[in-house]
Amino acid sequence: MAFFIPEEKIFEIKNAADIVDIISESVLLKKSGRNYVGLCPFHSEKTPSFTVNYEKQIFYCFGCGAGGNVFAYLTKKEGFTFPEAVKYVAGKYGIDIPVEKISPEKHKEISEKDSIFSINKQAMDFFKGCLLNEDNGKKALEYLKKRKISDNTIRDYHLGYAPDGWNVLLNYFAKKNVLTSMLEKAGLIIRKNKSEGFYDRFRNRIIFPIFDVNSQVIGFGGRVMDDSLPKYLNSPETIVFNKSQSLYGLNMARSECRITETVFIVEGYFDLLSLHENGIINSVATLGTAISSEHVKILRAIVGKDGKIILVYDSDDAGIKAAQRSIEIFDKGFADARILVLPSGYDPDSYLVKFGQQAFKNAVLSAQGTVSFLINSAIKKYGLSVEGKIHIVSELKNTLSSIEDNVARALYIRELSEKINIDESALHERVRETLSGITLNKYINKSDSNTISDNPDVAGYDSENSIIENRQRGTRLERQIITMMLQFSEMVPEIIKRDLLSGFTDDILKSIGNAIIDQQTLPEPNLRDAIPVFDNNEKNSIVAFLSIKDEVWDNKSCLELIKQFEYIYKRNKDTSIKKIKQAEETNDEKLLLELLRAKQIQAKNKRNSSLKALGGKTIW
Repeated sequence: MAFFIPEEKIFEIKNAADIVDIISESVLLKKSGRNYVGLCPFHSEKTPSFTVNYEKQIFYCFGCGAGGNVFAYLTKKEGFTFPEAVKYVAGKYGIDIPVEKISPEKHKEISEKDSIFSINKQAMDFFKGCLLNEDNGKKALEYLKKRKISDNTIRDYHLGYAPDGWNVLLNYFAKKNVLTSMLEKAGLIIRKNKSEGFYDRFRNRIIFPIFDVNSQVIGFGGRVMDDSLPKYLNSPETIVFNKSQSLYGLNMARSECRITETVFIVEGYFDLLSLHENGIINSVATLGTAISSEHVKILRAIVGKDGKIILVYDSDDAGIKAAQRSIEIFDKGFADARILVLPSGYDPDSYLVKFGQQAFKNAVLSAQGTVSFLINSAIKKYGLSVEGKIHIVSELKNTLSSIEDNVARALYIRELSEKINIDESALHERVRETLSGITLNKYINKSDSNTISDNPDVAGYDSENSIIENRQRGTRLERQIITMMLQFSEMVPEIIKRDLLSGFTDDILKSIGNAIIDQQTLPEPNLRDAIPVFDNNEKNSIVAFLSIKDEVWDNKSCLELIKQFEYIYKRNKDTSIKKIKQAEETNDEKLLLELLRAKQIQAKNKRNSSLKALGGKTIW
């Protein structure tokens, strides 16, 4: 893959970056010897297996096999393309990237996200201008003041107003010569059903710009100022906006969430703004969807493994339904989640307006764990009559069965047993029956499924076997040679001199070795420079795995390893020649042809390695 960013500029940006600093934005890292460790953001785990090495500027997860440099992390965590990751790091460290000519196809691929970000930013500025316009925005501004939204909040959260009209925004962008196709991709306009043309998605609504963690506008929410329906309207899913991975206010709340190790989750824009108005900055809002596993992963990475996630709801029914939906998600995300249900008739916004910040903080003290909340709610709903207890057990059996931690499940069963006075063993039996049904369904679904992934939450991770296969590429000696090149670069000239890579059987390891050789052309190569940059997850993971564990190297042991590899290579080569002669003597044309083709490929690889040793460049 050819990049539009010069290779030397990529290495300049990589060497200027601090991978610990960048990963710490989304993962709570703790110092452990020479490394930093934390809970992997790419799969659920209780014990940290995610390791970051500052000196080598790499990360590796010993659980799911994800690994690489700072660019690899950003492409996997944030969904960036490789050029986007390089551009992001460059911007963070104030490095200018020269612009080079690229093909129209490549330009379209790289620039579409940037175009939508730019359009969203312009739309936000347009909506803000409309709100502050005395003619257009007077009614909207009065509405916000009535809702106790301050001027500072209006400014800090870039609130706006979409005027009443079918094509006000459309005409605004038409004057700027912005293509309607791009406005449609950004979700700002909607195609008419029975005629040609488009109309504005947001009309006569308060506008709430939605930002990602990098403070880029990814979408919008709009609320009516009367009883019209729908009350709230959000941008559709786009290439920059995914509701299950986005949280309103996270860009403003992230720092406070990390400091307090606590985050409040509410359901509405005004609820969120009211919390922030009252100094409760460590709060975010979902965007018209239930809490998702992606949300939990994002928040848990910020608040840490011992942090708290508190869901705040405005009625018992809503709280119960939310807890039922989310308990399995929080359990699988190993998150400490609690439910805070406010008195009937109040949402977080109205509660804070009437009772104030301190009353809210006092209410937080009564927040219950999700399962305990469901137990108490079921008891309140059905009572403790015989029929009531039967309903309680029936309602909670699926909830208890969804808890994967056996110890936690047993403790909650004991809590239920004590509260409704039913024998604990009877409850265990009912839960076991439910678990058996769940397990059978999973088995049937897996048997009928064509998917090969055992862990759909981990991108590129099919099973433990695939991780082992990734770590065990090539022969043991080939892996040792690459490890030596990564960790003891003084021996790379010897590798070139002896043309060792031509004897490799694994093409991936050979390409990694050639990339390491390329690094030697850089002026004053250091430990970071020994680790090449790839736009390839598999190569990044292999390199990280071979680099992350420190091994003791010296010239003597390295030369012994090289001699051992040469001996094995020569023996295999002699065996190959012997097989060719035997095939000729027995007139086995099919085998002879296969052996000669293999020899031809080997010779071609050797020539390529020789050219590379003379200064050839690899374009990844």
